[in-house]
Amino acid sequence: MANGFADQWTGTWDKSVTKFMAFSLAYYDRVIALDSDITLLQPLDELFLLPQTPMAMPRAYWTDSKPWPLTSMLMVIKPDLTELQHFKDELVGGGNNMLVNAHRFDMEIVNERFEYSALVLPHRPYALLTGEFRRKDHTAYLGNPQEKWDAEKVFKEAKLVHFSDWPLPKPWIMWPTEGLQEMQPDCGGSLQGSCAERRIWKHLYDDFRHRRRDICKLLSVPAPEWHSIKSGEHAHNMTEGTEHAAPHAEESGSS
Repeated sequence: MANGFADQWTGTWDKSVTKFMAFSLAYYDRVIALDSDITLLQPLDELFLLPQTPMAMPRAYWTDSKPWPLTSMLMVIKPDLTELQHFKDELVGGGNNMLVNAHRFDMEIVNERFEYSALVLPHRPYALLTGEFRRKDHTAYLGNPQEKWDAEKVFKEAKLVHFSDWPLPKPWIMWPTEGLQEMQPDCGGSLQGSCAERRIWKHLYDDFRHRRRDICKLLSVPAPEWHSIKSGEHAHNMTEGTEHAAPHAEESGSS
C-alpha cells in the first residue's frame, strides 16, 4: 500500500488486504479464502458446488447497520486477474486510517465491489463469532426471535468460528488474567461455576493455541497488559498482529 498505515503492533503495513491475492490463482475455477483468526470446525466442500458466481460471502450479522454488510472472513472466489488489478488500484492510494486501524479495510473494499452482486451465504453456519457465546441476545445470529438459544447446538452446526472478543487479544496471544476474568461468558452471573457457553468459548481458544504449538511449532505470544488495551492506550490492532516474535516450541518446554 503506497500510502498505507503502520500496524502499531507489528510495525508493518496492514495485512488484511493480502487476502486479495487469492484472485491471482486463475488456474483454479474456485478458491475459498479464510481469515487467519478463524477455526475451521467442519469441511467446506459444498461451497465448491455453489452456482457460478464471482463472489459468495456471508453477512456480518453482528453489525448495527442494515442491511448487514458482507464479511470477508470467508470468501468463495472465482479467481480473476482483472479483479486483482482492480483491488490493487484501490490500494495504491492507501485507505481510510480509521478503517485500516480497525482491520476493516478489506471488508469495506469488498463491499464496495460486491455488495449488490455477491451470492450471500447464510451466516448460520458460515460466520459464527466467539463473541456470540458471551452475548445475552442471540436473535441476530439465530435469525428467529422464537428460537431458544442452545450453545451446544449452535457450536455443533457451525462450519467455522471467528475469534472476536475485543478487547481480548486474538488467540495467538495469551490472555491477560484480569481480561479473562472480566470477558469470559458470565454463565448467568456465576464467576466460579461453568456452563456450555464458557466451556465452548475456552475450548476454542485452547484448541487454537495447542494446534499452533503442535502443528506450527509456535508458542503463544505473551499477554499484553490488560489495563493498557482496555483503556485504549494501544491501537485496536495491537492485539491482532500476526508477525510478532513468538518462540518456536522446540526452544521451550512450555506453552
